[in-house]
Amino acid sequence: MPRSRPRRRKSPTRPAERTFAALGTLALVAAGVLTTLAPGVSSASSHREAPLTAGDPKVDNTDVYAFTSPDKPDTVTLVANWIPFEEPNGGPNFYPFANDARYNIKIDSNGDGKPDATYTWTFTDHIRDDANQFLYNTGVVNSVDDANLNFRQTYNLTVTDASGNTKTLLKDAPAAPSNTGKASMPDYASLRSQAVVPLAEGGQSYAGQASDPFFLDLRVFDLLYGGNLKESGHNTLAGYNVNTIALQVPKKDLALKGDATRNPVIGVWSTTDRKGVTVTAGSSKGDEGSQSKGNESNEGTQSQDNEGSQGNDARGGPPTGAGWHQVSRLGNPLVNEVVVPLKYKDAFNALTPDKDHTVTPVVDKVKDPIVPKLVQGIYGIPAPAAPRDDLVEIFLTGVCKDCGPIKADLNSQLLNADVHKDTFTPAEELRLNMAVPPSDNPSRLGVLGQDLAGFPNGRRLNDDVVDIELQALEGAAQTGKIVPALAAGDGVDTPYRQTGTSFPYVALPNTAAVNQADSQRPDGGIGAGLGGTALSGSTVVPATALGGGALLAVAGMLYLRRRRHAGRP
Repeated sequence: MPRSRPRRRKSPTRPAERTFAALGTLALVAAGVLTTLAPGVSSASSHREAPLTAGDPKVDNTDVYAFTSPDKPDTVTLVANWIPFEEPNGGPNFYPFANDARYNIKIDSNGDGKPDATYTWTFTDHIRDDANQFLYNTGVVNSVDDANLNFRQTYNLTVTDASGNTKTLLKDAPAAPSNTGKASMPDYASLRSQAVVPLAEGGQSYAGQASDPFFLDLRVFDLLYGGNLKESGHNTLAGYNVNTIALQVPKKDLALKGDATRNPVIGVWSTTDRKGVTVTAGSSKGDEGSQSKGNESNEGTQSQDNEGSQGNDARGGPPTGAGWHQVSRLGNPLVNEVVVPLKYKDAFNALTPDKDHTVTPVVDKVKDPIVPKLVQGIYGIPAPAAPRDDLVEIFLTGVCKDCGPIKADLNSQLLNADVHKDTFTPAEELRLNMAVPPSDNPSRLGVLGQDLAGFPNGRRLNDDVVDIELQALEGAAQTGKIVPALAAGDGVDTPYRQTGTSFPYVALPNTAAVNQADSQRPDGGIGAGLGGTALSGSTVVPATALGGGALLAVAGMLYLRRRRHAGRP
């Protein structure tokens, strides 16, 4: 397309009324389209979204969030989660981060689809006694380096700029352990606090376990709730945990040229790299064998630095060296699950955003998505006419008046004063306009609920992306009106556990077994454990915990038996 140097643009958020007016349609378009956008290799809600990552949960990135910190509005908080469906009583090994992988959060500030900043976490195992013990902990744990922690992890955090220059931000920082239960870790909140580590130049980092903040009724994949929308409303993820990496940094650290006033829009996505795996369109090839080798315990990696070998990516990213390959990537929610065809899911996980617009089979599914046709066949709700050019705009460019049919300035990097149109590249990313202040009265529907601080302008932990995206896929984005038959969405409106008011914001991990008899209550809730609170609809329900070494050991053995029965290592 013809390109020219852009004139300096007004801040997209100055007249909020102007944006709201144009968002009548955009509210729904932007909000829901990001899902339809689906073609992004990313998938903020990608619980087991592709064949290879489903078999390698330590690298399976489940969700990505990006929002202006509500209690520190001069900073942005980035949250990425890994390892879906963590059963709380998953001993004796529980859920460590992989020590042979690199966990990344990437920032594109100039809109070329390539990272201008890459934050990378690499983990190291520390085992006190692997010859005489099988327990994760041998007594009550009161600190992240407690002598009773038989297994613990530390990590290094680096940031790499667009030229490949890498700087170490943290060395041997403690990761919070998996929550093994009330008897072992009676004050997990204290352990989490100890794992929040400040950065020398401002900001803070956290790595550890959390209650899964994503919420939805996954029975949607049973041909959309078995053909009966009245059967929806059960939060399938209730009671499960994930491994969380969270980072809070000053806005200037993310903005183009360090100027968040002139250049407030960024694109965000996360990736996971492994050694020994090459993902192609039809298969995965191991540099040193098969992918299964990458999942085994790596003797010699314990208590060693995993920062990689010499060499840099072609542009940006941490040193790659020989054998590092991207195996997972996430930006917007539910992209890889419900848009990308099976044939391309693994390859899409290995794709970089600057190549998104070149993948014709996936872009075609954005212009003519599958889900509306399925809804039409089952419920008789007419599918919007293709091609869906509105979805293409949000998927590839972000929303701005000059970007396409949605005449509103919201979250395209083209709104940045110092971005050059001749270098702008359509790419699927979770875009955040950092100039939009936190909302005093957040709406779970984000932009759809006239709340510009919510999805698809970034994503907060309470944003109901499933309901937003369902409406957009069914045409609400084009008409500006909610589809009445789908007004209730999936019937799950809040995370299972309440999110926090300060960094890292994610809720403490659950401890009660998901299938525990007294945890499955008639009201649909599940016991949160540890004396925490569980959310059941709009009701906050006190929860109790079961703990004790014997119970954990039995749960661990049952967990291992279940994995062996399923043919997993």
